[in-house]
Amino acid sequence: MVALGGRVVHRTATWDRYGPRVSAENGPASPSARIVRVLADELAGLPSGTRVASEAEVGRRFGVGRAAARAALVELERRMLVSRIQGLGTFTRRRVDYLVAPGLAPSWSRTLREAGASPRTVVLACDAVPLPAAVATELETEPGTPGFRLVRRSHIDEMPAAWGVEWLTADLVPELPAALRLEESLDAILRDSAGARPERAWTRASVEPAPEVAVDGLGCRPGDPAWLMVSVARDGATGHALLFTERWVRADAVRVVLELGSARSS
Repeated sequence: MVALGGRVVHRTATWDRYGPRVSAENGPASPSARIVRVLADELAGLPSGTRVASEAEVGRRFGVGRAAARAALVELERRMLVSRIQGLGTFTRRRVDYLVAPGLAPSWSRTLREAGASPRTVVLACDAVPLPAAVATELETEPGTPGFRLVRRSHIDEMPAAWGVEWLTADLVPELPAALRLEESLDAILRDSAGARPERAWTRASVEPAPEVAVDGLGCRPGDPAWLMVSVARDGATGHALLFTERWVRADAVRVVLELGSARSS
Protein backbone atom coordinates (compact mmCIF):
# COMPACT_ATOMS: atom_id res chain seq x y z
CA MET A 1 0.00 0.00 0.00
CA VAL A 2 1.44 3.37 -1.03
CA ALA A 3 0.22 6.96 -1.00
CA LEU A 4 0.02 8.84 -4.28
CA GLY A 5 -1.03 12.47 -4.18
CA GLY A 6 -2.97 11.98 -0.97
CA ARG A 7 -4.70 8.81 -2.24
CA VAL A 8 -4.09 5.37 -0.88
CA VAL A 9 -3.38 2.88 -3.65
CA HIS A 10 -3.36 -0.84 -2.92
CA ARG A 11 -0.84 -2.71 -5.03
CA THR A 12 -0.50 -6.41 -5.54
CA ALA A 13 2.50 -7.76 -7.40
CA THR A 14 2.79 -10.99 -9.34
CA TRP A 15 5.64 -12.20 -11.51
CA ASP A 16 5.60 -13.13 -15.14
CA ARG A 17 8.27 -13.66 -17.78
CA TYR A 18 9.01 -9.92 -17.93
CA GLY A 19 9.41 -9.40 -14.18
CA PRO A 20 7.04 -8.06 -11.50
CA ARG A 21 3.59 -7.14 -12.72
CA VAL A 22 1.76 -4.57 -10.61
CA SER A 23 -1.95 -3.91 -10.51
CA ALA A 24 -3.51 -0.98 -8.69
CA GLU A 25 -6.94 -0.38 -7.27
CA ASN A 26 -7.31 3.34 -6.93
CA GLY A 27 -10.95 3.97 -6.32
CA PRO A 28 -14.12 3.63 -8.37
CA ALA A 29 -13.76 3.17 -12.11
CA SER A 30 -15.44 5.46 -14.62
CA PRO A 31 -18.77 4.33 -16.12
CA SER A 32 -17.13 3.57 -19.46
CA ALA A 33 -14.37 1.51 -17.79
CA ARG A 34 -16.97 -0.62 -16.01
CA ILE A 35 -18.81 -1.14 -19.29
CA VAL A 36 -15.57 -2.16 -21.01
CA ARG A 37 -14.86 -4.79 -18.36
CA VAL A 38 -18.32 -6.33 -18.68
CA LEU A 39 -18.43 -6.25 -22.49
CA ALA A 40 -14.86 -7.52 -22.89
CA ASP A 41 -15.73 -10.62 -20.85
CA GLU A 42 -18.94 -11.18 -22.82
CA LEU A 43 -17.39 -10.62 -26.24
CA ALA A 44 -14.57 -13.06 -25.52
CA GLY A 45 -17.07 -15.91 -25.67
CA LEU A 46 -18.70 -14.89 -28.96
CA PRO A 47 -17.61 -16.04 -32.42
CA SER A 48 -15.77 -13.61 -34.68
CA GLY A 49 -18.18 -11.56 -36.78
CA THR A 50 -20.93 -11.23 -34.16
CA ARG A 51 -22.61 -7.83 -34.32
CA VAL A 52 -21.94 -5.66 -31.26
CA ALA A 53 -24.61 -3.48 -29.62
CA SER A 54 -24.84 0.12 -30.81
CA GLU A 55 -24.04 3.16 -28.66
CA ALA A 56 -27.74 3.66 -27.98
CA GLU A 57 -28.22 0.02 -26.97
CA VAL A 58 -25.18 0.08 -24.68
CA GLY A 59 -26.41 3.31 -23.10
CA ARG A 60 -29.85 1.88 -22.37
CA ARG A 61 -28.46 -1.37 -20.99
CA PHE A 62 -26.02 0.26 -18.57
CA GLY A 63 -28.05 3.38 -17.83
CA VAL A 64 -25.41 5.81 -19.08
CA GLY A 65 -25.33 8.67 -21.53
CA ARG A 66 -24.23 8.43 -25.12
CA ALA A 67 -20.76 9.81 -24.37
CA ALA A 68 -19.96 7.03 -21.87
CA ALA A 69 -21.33 4.36 -24.22
CA ARG A 70 -19.29 5.74 -27.11
CA ALA A 71 -16.13 5.88 -24.97
CA ALA A 72 -16.59 2.22 -24.02
CA LEU A 73 -16.97 1.09 -27.64
CA VAL A 74 -13.99 3.19 -28.72
CA GLU A 75 -11.89 1.55 -26.00
CA LEU A 76 -12.95 -1.93 -27.13
CA GLU A 77 -11.98 -0.97 -30.67
CA ARG A 78 -8.63 0.40 -29.46
CA ARG A 79 -7.95 -2.94 -27.77
CA MET A 80 -8.80 -4.67 -31.07
CA LEU A 81 -11.58 -6.68 -29.43
CA VAL A 82 -14.12 -5.31 -31.89
CA SER A 83 -13.88 -4.05 -35.45
CA ARG A 84 -15.86 -1.16 -36.89
CA ILE A 85 -16.78 -1.72 -40.54
CA GLN A 86 -17.82 1.49 -42.27
CA GLY A 87 -21.45 1.35 -43.35
CA LEU A 88 -22.12 -1.98 -41.64
CA GLY A 89 -21.55 -1.62 -37.90
CA THR A 90 -19.27 -2.98 -35.20
CA PHE A 91 -18.43 -6.68 -34.85
CA THR A 92 -16.39 -8.98 -32.69
CA ARG A 93 -13.06 -9.90 -34.20
CA ARG A 94 -10.20 -12.28 -33.50
CA ARG A 95 -6.92 -11.32 -35.08
CA VAL A 96 -5.33 -14.00 -37.24
CA ASP A 97 -1.59 -14.61 -37.36
CA TYR A 98 -0.10 -14.07 -40.82
CA LEU A 99 3.28 -15.77 -40.72
CA VAL A 100 6.11 -14.50 -42.93
CA ALA A 101 8.98 -16.98 -42.77
CA PRO A 102 11.63 -18.57 -44.99
CA GLY A 103 10.33 -21.55 -46.91
CA LEU A 104 6.65 -20.60 -46.72
CA ALA A 105 4.78 -20.08 -49.98
CA PRO A 106 3.75 -16.42 -50.42
CA SER A 107 0.07 -17.33 -50.61
CA TRP A 108 -2.31 -15.05 -48.71
CA SER A 109 -5.20 -17.52 -48.68
CA ARG A 110 -3.12 -20.59 -47.86
CA THR A 111 -1.31 -18.84 -44.99
CA LEU A 112 -4.61 -17.72 -43.46
CA ARG A 113 -6.24 -21.14 -43.83
CA GLU A 114 -3.27 -22.73 -42.09
CA ALA A 115 -3.83 -20.22 -39.26
CA GLY A 116 -7.42 -21.44 -38.91
CA ALA A 117 -9.20 -18.57 -40.69
CA SER A 118 -11.67 -18.63 -43.58
CA PRO A 119 -10.38 -16.23 -46.27
CA ARG A 120 -12.28 -15.12 -49.34
CA THR A 121 -10.95 -12.87 -52.10
CA VAL A 122 -12.91 -10.69 -54.53
CA VAL A 123 -11.42 -9.44 -57.81
CA LEU A 124 -12.16 -5.74 -58.26
CA ALA A 125 -10.15 -5.26 -61.46
CA CYS A 126 -7.81 -7.23 -63.70
CA ASP A 127 -6.48 -4.92 -66.39
CA ALA A 128 -3.98 -5.56 -69.16
CA VAL A 129 -1.50 -2.66 -68.91
CA PRO A 130 2.08 -1.79 -69.81
CA LEU A 131 4.16 -2.16 -66.64
CA PRO A 132 5.20 1.17 -65.06
CA ALA A 133 8.93 1.70 -64.65
CA ALA A 134 8.95 1.18 -60.86
CA VAL A 135 7.01 -2.08 -61.16
CA ALA A 136 9.11 -3.30 -64.09
CA THR A 137 12.23 -2.80 -61.98
CA GLU A 138 10.84 -5.04 -59.24
CA LEU A 139 9.87 -7.68 -61.80
CA GLU A 140 13.29 -7.41 -63.47
CA THR A 141 11.91 -6.54 -66.89
CA GLU A 142 11.67 -3.51 -69.17
CA PRO A 143 9.24 -0.61 -68.57
CA GLY A 144 6.23 -0.94 -70.84
CA THR A 145 6.33 -4.74 -70.87
CA PRO A 146 2.77 -6.09 -71.26
CA GLY A 147 1.42 -7.03 -67.86
CA PHE A 148 -1.60 -7.37 -65.63
CA ARG A 149 -2.64 -5.05 -62.81
CA LEU A 150 -4.81 -7.00 -60.40
CA VAL A 151 -6.82 -5.24 -57.67
CA ARG A 152 -8.41 -7.45 -55.03
CA ARG A 153 -10.22 -7.17 -51.72
CA SER A 154 -9.85 -9.95 -49.17
CA HIS A 155 -12.18 -10.99 -46.36
CA ILE A 156 -11.46 -13.04 -43.26
CA ASP A 157 -14.47 -14.77 -41.72
CA GLU A 158 -16.62 -12.66 -44.10
CA MET A 159 -15.29 -9.32 -42.80
CA PRO A 160 -13.10 -6.93 -44.86
CA ALA A 161 -9.45 -7.53 -44.05
CA ALA A 162 -7.18 -6.48 -46.92
CA TRP A 163 -7.03 -4.54 -50.17
CA GLY A 164 -4.14 -4.63 -52.57
CA VAL A 165 -2.64 -4.30 -56.03
CA GLU A 166 -0.63 -7.08 -57.66
CA TRP A 167 1.44 -6.95 -60.83
CA LEU A 168 2.78 -9.66 -63.11
CA THR A 169 3.94 -9.93 -66.72
CA ALA A 170 1.25 -11.03 -69.16
CA ASP A 171 3.33 -13.84 -70.63
CA LEU A 172 3.17 -15.76 -67.34
CA VAL A 173 -0.58 -16.34 -67.50
CA PRO A 174 -2.03 -14.78 -70.69
CA GLU A 175 -5.52 -15.99 -69.75
CA LEU A 176 -5.39 -14.54 -66.20
CA PRO A 177 -8.84 -12.83 -66.25
CA ALA A 178 -10.51 -16.11 -67.22
CA ALA A 179 -8.42 -18.12 -64.74
CA LEU A 180 -9.49 -15.85 -61.87
CA ARG A 181 -13.12 -16.66 -62.58
CA LEU A 182 -12.39 -20.30 -61.77
CA GLU A 183 -9.73 -20.03 -59.06
CA GLU A 184 -9.32 -17.16 -56.55
CA SER A 185 -5.80 -18.15 -55.42
CA LEU A 186 -3.17 -16.46 -57.57
CA ASP A 187 -0.57 -18.79 -56.06
CA ALA A 188 -2.51 -21.79 -57.37
CA ILE A 189 -2.92 -20.18 -60.81
CA LEU A 190 0.82 -19.53 -61.10
CA ARG A 191 1.54 -23.14 -60.15
CA ASP A 192 -1.06 -24.73 -62.42
CA SER A 193 -1.04 -22.42 -65.45
CA ALA A 194 2.53 -21.10 -65.47
CA GLY A 195 4.20 -24.17 -64.00
CA ALA A 196 5.92 -21.92 -61.47
CA ARG A 197 6.87 -22.57 -57.86
CA PRO A 198 6.23 -19.23 -56.10
CA GLU A 199 8.59 -18.43 -53.24
CA ARG A 200 8.97 -15.27 -51.21
CA ALA A 201 11.95 -13.24 -52.46
CA TRP A 202 11.51 -10.39 -49.99
CA THR A 203 8.80 -8.76 -47.89
CA ARG A 204 8.63 -5.36 -46.22
CA ALA A 205 5.93 -4.76 -43.60
CA SER A 206 5.15 -1.59 -41.66
CA VAL A 207 2.18 -0.10 -39.82
CA GLU A 208 0.90 3.01 -41.60
CA PRO A 209 -2.22 5.21 -41.64
CA ALA A 210 -4.69 3.73 -44.13
CA PRO A 211 -4.77 5.94 -47.26
CA GLU A 212 -7.90 7.15 -49.04
CA VAL A 213 -7.31 4.74 -51.92
CA ALA A 214 -7.59 1.72 -49.61
CA VAL A 215 -10.33 2.66 -47.13
CA ASP A 216 -13.29 1.47 -49.21
CA GLY A 217 -11.72 -1.94 -49.67
CA LEU A 218 -10.75 -2.16 -46.01
CA GLY A 219 -14.05 -0.82 -44.69
CA CYS A 220 -12.16 1.54 -42.39
CA ARG A 221 -11.65 5.27 -41.89
CA PRO A 222 -8.79 7.24 -43.45
CA GLY A 223 -5.88 7.19 -41.03
CA ASP A 224 -6.87 4.00 -39.21
CA PRO A 225 -3.79 1.83 -38.51
CA ALA A 226 -3.10 -0.74 -41.20
CA TRP A 227 -0.26 -2.98 -42.24
CA LEU A 228 1.39 -2.07 -45.54
CA MET A 229 2.94 -5.24 -46.93
CA VAL A 230 5.12 -4.92 -50.03
CA SER A 231 6.64 -8.07 -51.50
CA VAL A 232 8.14 -9.82 -54.49
CA ALA A 233 7.68 -13.53 -55.22
CA ARG A 234 10.13 -15.52 -57.32
CA ASP A 235 9.95 -18.85 -59.11
CA GLY A 236 11.79 -21.30 -56.85
CA ALA A 237 12.84 -23.33 -59.89
CA THR A 238 14.19 -20.58 -62.16
CA GLY A 239 14.74 -17.62 -59.83
CA HIS A 240 12.69 -15.35 -62.11
CA ALA A 241 10.57 -12.64 -60.48
CA LEU A 242 6.88 -13.56 -60.70
CA LEU A 243 4.76 -11.14 -58.73
CA PHE A 244 5.01 -7.68 -57.16
CA THR A 245 2.40 -6.98 -54.46
CA GLU A 246 1.39 -3.95 -52.41
CA ARG A 247 -1.27 -4.96 -49.88
CA TRP A 248 -2.97 -2.94 -47.14
CA VAL A 249 -4.22 -5.06 -44.23
CA ARG A 250 -6.43 -4.02 -41.31
CA ALA A 251 -4.36 -4.07 -38.11
CA ASP A 252 -7.39 -5.31 -36.17
CA ALA A 253 -7.80 -8.27 -38.53
CA VAL A 254 -4.28 -9.62 -38.87
CA ARG A 255 -1.20 -9.85 -36.69
CA VAL A 256 1.83 -10.00 -38.97
CA VAL A 257 4.38 -12.41 -37.49
CA LEU A 258 7.93 -12.31 -38.84
CA GLU A 259 9.99 -15.43 -38.30
CA LEU A 260 13.65 -15.03 -39.20
CA GLY A 261 16.15 -17.86 -39.06
CA SER A 262 15.47 -21.05 -37.13
CA ALA A 263 13.87 -21.26 -33.71
CA ARG A 264 16.15 -22.81 -31.09
CA SER A 265 15.02 -26.32 -30.20
CA SER A 266 13.96 -26.81 -26.60
